[in-house]
Amino acid sequence: MKLSQYYIPTLKEAPKDADTLSAKLMIRAGLIRKVASGLYEWLPLGLKVLKKVENIVREEMDRAGAAEVWLPIVQPKELWEQSGRWTYYGKELLRFEDRKKAGFCMAPTAEEVMTDLVKKDTTSYKQLPFCLYQFATKFRDEIRPRFGVMRAREFYMKDAYSFAANDKQANDWYQKMYETYQRIFTRCGFVFKAVEADTGAIGGNFSHEFMVLADTGEDAIANCPSCGYAANTEKAEIKAPAEISINPADLKPLENKATPKVYTVEDVAKLLNVPTDKIIKLLVFTADGKPVVALVRGDHELNEFKFKALLKCNELEKASEEVYTQVTGSFVGFAGAQGLKEKNPSVMIYADNYVKNIVNGVSGGNEKDVHTINVTPQRDIKVDVYADLKMAGAGDCCAKCGAPFNFTRGIEAGHVFKLGTKYSAAMGANFLNEKQASQPMIMGCYGIGISRVVAAAIEQSHDDYGIIWPEPLAPFTVALVAIDYDSNEEVKKYADQIMEALEAKGISVLMDDRDERPGIKFKDMDLIGLPHRLVISSRTVADGQCEYKNRKEKDAVRWNLTEAVARLSEIVKK
Repeated sequence: MKLSQYYIPTLKEAPKDADTLSAKLMIRAGLIRKVASGLYEWLPLGLKVLKKVENIVREEMDRAGAAEVWLPIVQPKELWEQSGRWTYYGKELLRFEDRKKAGFCMAPTAEEVMTDLVKKDTTSYKQLPFCLYQFATKFRDEIRPRFGVMRAREFYMKDAYSFAANDKQANDWYQKMYETYQRIFTRCGFVFKAVEADTGAIGGNFSHEFMVLADTGEDAIANCPSCGYAANTEKAEIKAPAEISINPADLKPLENKATPKVYTVEDVAKLLNVPTDKIIKLLVFTADGKPVVALVRGDHELNEFKFKALLKCNELEKASEEVYTQVTGSFVGFAGAQGLKEKNPSVMIYADNYVKNIVNGVSGGNEKDVHTINVTPQRDIKVDVYADLKMAGAGDCCAKCGAPFNFTRGIEAGHVFKLGTKYSAAMGANFLNEKQASQPMIMGCYGIGISRVVAAAIEQSHDDYGIIWPEPLAPFTVALVAIDYDSNEEVKKYADQIMEALEAKGISVLMDDRDERPGIKFKDMDLIGLPHRLVISSRTVADGQCEYKNRKEKDAVRWNLTEAVARLSEIVKK
């Protein structure tokens, strides 16, 4: 393909609103253009990469025995009401009415429509298990789209669903998909890690995320170097600290201190001259509408995913100021849990394990502009449940073996879930078992963000000059830079011959035949990031040579023109 005949509008600078490295490079390299917030056009070069990812995924899904279907992006309200998610899913679900005033939504996922499809024609255990998958555009009305195509409102993904008659069949499909994803991301050329993860709005009882490791990744990953356990920090299970023995003689009496207009943990610590790990933060939430209280140490962050899992609720939201005041009887930022049970016996108080070991700490004083010092939770607070409720961080240890965690960053590219009967039971996707008794199918869910994978590849592999594509995903394999193409017949002859010979061998070539300065051509090809570069110019042709450079390497080498096709073919085969 000649670049002069191809649509690749490269830019010297990225738009100011491009907020990640991948977004900047995708726009500059002519892969995408922004239409509106969270909405992108995929240009020819970007679409070639997208389709390469799709083809790898399709080949491996078919290899695993899954069957491809095509489902509508517009889905009826009735299906979402059956699953209970019409109201639960939140404002990310774009709801609308057609001309007949019937309710519909733009699909953010496909559990409902896939379950409805299967239940119509699957009636016996003899038809199970099986797995169906699709590639489809999805829409989630994100409140703040960001990270380019990684957190866009409209995106392209593969989602698959397995249906089984028993736990063994369901577990077999989960393991099969886990292994399939390992092959997919290996074929994409990624350095990646599978980690335990929160199931989020999809639900279910177990899941793994496949994280493409990158220093710029949006997610933090806790890795145990001892036992191999890995999870994102939303899910990572932390070993509880050894409970300390408290000497009553060390406990000091409660005392209120004036803290006017001091709201943050850091400001309270500074004013009272105490470390932040002595401060007890009180947070009020509503769990499916019922108020609950959570306590964490001042230097820790509450993990709302863990808290929601502990409560087994569908919706967990921070309480309004009105509810906060009703529950605590105090002002926001100045409430303390000491005496709370006496004032409000019905409220449940949950505390992170680390809170239990605070001695003579600091809490809100239950008065405006007041904090209480010498608060010892084991003496002063009636906690209903202590649990692992903090976000994993530096110094935390693995709950499974006790070794300290290491932390890396990554980008979620795929997610596998054990759904159980969450959707099949709600939507009546039942079958008759061997005893002719009706029971719900056991489901699994397996997603890959195809458009996210493209961005993740760039976040993991780039340099100061532009993208460095993993060869399996590169839109073209070879960048053939022809300098003096229109003015030197020998350059034109050899460039055309080499391009034709490589393409005949199945090696895709993008030839820069434009009438541009060499520096512009080199910069554009580095920006686009094709794995291999050949340069043919008046100078090299005069010597009977061309110049080869691998995109990952710094230096170029000279080859004889007559050997170029064979040598490059051999390199590409490897």
